[in-house]
Amino acid sequence: MQFETLQKDMIAAMKAHDKTRKDAISTLVSAAKKIAIDEGKRDDIPEEVVDRAILKEVKSVKEQLDTCPDERAELKAEYQARFDIMQEYAPKMLSEEEIESIIKEKFADVLATGNKGQIMKAVMGELKGKADGKLINQVVGKLSQ
Repeated sequence: MQFETLQKDMIAAMKAHDKTRKDAISTLVSAAKKIAIDEGKRDDIPEEVVDRAILKEVKSVKEQLDTCPDERAELKAEYQARFDIMQEYAPKMLSEEEIESIIKEKFADVLATGNKGQIMKAVMGELKGKADGKLINQVVGKLSQ
């Protein structure tokens, strides 16, 4: 995701007086800026940094949504709206089958060791940000047996 696209969408939401959308996108912009500044890439924010920030924020809102009590319907609806908006910007994640084929293709030598820790270490560098860590862990567990 281009950082400029996020900023333009935030401005469009502001002009449309869509507070929920503006707040959700603003959170993504702030998170991307923070990571970029921490990594010394303040001026030209790369897509990889923006995608990482988006995934982190989506995960955070998902946790809020999951832990919100059902009797707080208004708050839960707000979290759901934020989650839906952020999902629009999140990079497409790999499916379980895609993860399995990548691991079998690129990491066959490490897979042969059967050491789950070594496999995860090798695989995470390649798949981080492209697939959910829990799903990668499940696939590696299945393949390393």
